[in-house]
Amino acid sequence: MKILLRFILILVVCIPFTGSAQQVLSKNEVIARALEENFGIRLANNAVEIAENNQSIYNSGYLPSLTGLAGTNYDLNDRVTDPEGGERFEQQDVESNRYNASLNLDYTLFDGLGRHYNYKSLKEQYDLSELEARETVERSILEIMSVYYEIARLSENMDVLKETMQISRERLTRAKYQFEYGQANNLVVLNARVDVNRDSVALIETKQQLVNTKRDLNVLLNRQIDANEFKVDTSVNFIPELVIDSYVEKAELNNVSLLQIEKSLVISDYDLKISKSGYLPSLGLSGSYGWNRNRSAASAFFPGSTTTTDGFSAGINLVWNIFDSGRTHVQVENAKVRYSNQQILREQLKQEVRRDIANALGNYQNKLYVLEVQQENVDTNLDNFSRSEEQYKLGRITSIEFRQAQINLLDARTSLNLAKYDAKLAELQLLQLTGQLLNVEI
Repeated sequence: MKILLRFILILVVCIPFTGSAQQVLSKNEVIARALEENFGIRLANNAVEIAENNQSIYNSGYLPSLTGLAGTNYDLNDRVTDPEGGERFEQQDVESNRYNASLNLDYTLFDGLGRHYNYKSLKEQYDLSELEARETVERSILEIMSVYYEIARLSENMDVLKETMQISRERLTRAKYQFEYGQANNLVVLNARVDVNRDSVALIETKQQLVNTKRDLNVLLNRQIDANEFKVDTSVNFIPELVIDSYVEKAELNNVSLLQIEKSLVISDYDLKISKSGYLPSLGLSGSYGWNRNRSAASAFFPGSTTTTDGFSAGINLVWNIFDSGRTHVQVENAKVRYSNQQILREQLKQEVRRDIANALGNYQNKLYVLEVQQENVDTNLDNFSRSEEQYKLGRITSIEFRQAQINLLDARTSLNLAKYDAKLAELQLLQLTGQLLNVEI
């Protein structure tokens, strides 16, 4: 399909996917496999193939039809003939045979232009099916990248939790030494052990979430469910603001939903013209070649005979349904209403798309701001934690105060991870609405 081929060409790296241990699975590899293996995309491709078959010349009505017929009859009868004033003539087991064969050609020369507009409509329906497949691809890519970035977020959270766990263990070891040398009471050790346990539980739960999310990705890529020995690329790049603005300006020309409604409007116009073709006559041409043979038994008055005929015949016929009880009129009026409905739907969809783009743009800008704030928050908490760690080692703050600084840094770093991937997903949603998701490197 043209849409998919174009999208594959923009992938910078398109390496076949393999499940080697702890392989870093890139975004391009995921997308390339999805285009080949994702169930929804495969179904969409099959729908395009059906539409391509439907728009072929073989489904247009422009080609003639040629049929062959052949048959034979066999009769076996007893015959009694009673002529007036004559002797009765009786015959037993009288046989007769008839054979026939023919080739018949039918071709519609003119059908009120219905065939012409139907053929054009099928072409537009094929284009519409491609747009529907493109929409399926876009939605599938959004879903897959949402899962992919969730794996990336959980992976980075795992790293943060492991560091936190290591710090908590070092704190527990320090507390034990302090207790042994009488520098701290047992409560300090117990608090440190509780914090280690909490960090351990958080790490285990996050690890399970990561495994579950990897299974989700495997389903979307039609891979073995438990093939979880892989990592993902956690780097995130954002498109420059000026480029985003140019995409938004041209959104109504590229949005897949608006392109679909435009195609549907064209198809409705052809449907109206097809209905109007019922007012015009149709002109057809027919021709045939036939062969017949009859073999009859002798009778009282005629000898037996065999008759063979063959030859060609041709004809032309004109059919004009001058009045069909108003059926064509009703079809035309209904087609006009359906065309009007498509126009109304187009205006409604334009408004909805404008709203969705405005919302998506505002959401994206907000997510970028949150990301910036969270980065500053991490820097602040990192500085605070470093100071607190130094003060804790010098015995100037308590273990509870040190733990609070540790928790603040943990929350800040996990919030930064969430903000980073939320912003990227918001960007992808905006790209999908502007019709550029398949035209850029994700």
